[in-house]
Amino acid sequence: MINEINITPETSILSIEGLSIAYDKDKFAVKNVSAVITKNAITAIMGPSGCGKTTLLRAMNRMHELYPNISTQGKIKLYDENIYDMSTVKLRRKVGMVFQRPNPFPTLSIYENVIAGYKLNGIHLKRNERDEIVETSLRDVTLWDEVKGALHKKGTFLSGGQQQRLCIARALAFKPDVILLDEPTSALDPVATAKVEDLLVELKKQYTIVLVTHNMSQAARISDNSMFMYMGELIEYENTKTIFTKPKDPRTEGYLTGKFG
Repeated sequence: MINEINITPETSILSIEGLSIAYDKDKFAVKNVSAVITKNAITAIMGPSGCGKTTLLRAMNRMHELYPNISTQGKIKLYDENIYDMSTVKLRRKVGMVFQRPNPFPTLSIYENVIAGYKLNGIHLKRNERDEIVETSLRDVTLWDEVKGALHKKGTFLSGGQQQRLCIARALAFKPDVILLDEPTSALDPVATAKVEDLLVELKKQYTIVLVTHNMSQAARISDNSMFMYMGELIEYENTKTIFTKPKDPRTEGYLTGKFG
């Protein structure tokens, strides 16, 4: 794997060490991947369908363990703590997840959606604490001014782009260290996509963002670093400008120039 990103202990947050993930004994989705994710940056994971990028992303907060018969080798460290030694509840507070399609809880209001994680984890908050978390989280995703008069309407009342920003607000409510996003704009129109992209660029000032995307132009526009995965392997990991202009591996160049994928 080619990697020339300049990373120091001060700039690293997630360290992936020899990670292999199999859905059954002989079917590896991720093969011996090692990489370090930098703080306060957007890291894009690219590659053709079935290359393991979503499995790798989900492994960063152990969502991949929801699949039956999954087996995992290697380590992922958040700072210096192995995430496999943490409870999943603790880990998912520190590493939030936003999925491909907007998925606000359909029976909950906008307000309730934002603080749903606290209720699901049995964490009791005073009313003023709830109000502050809801307003701060919605402001962070530039949604507050659009919904402050409709906080008790259902989340599904919003447009697709607003729903996805609501889902990001829900992930931010716990003030995680890292936000994982699995193709968060693939179901959105170009205007809504641009709003989410602008939002992610702003959010990296406070959070570390890891993004799976099929959209190479999106990776080029907003990511600082990019990974290229192929058949479960991490082929190349560079700063985004380098990987797009001077890819080192012919498979990376083939993917970026549309020869496959």
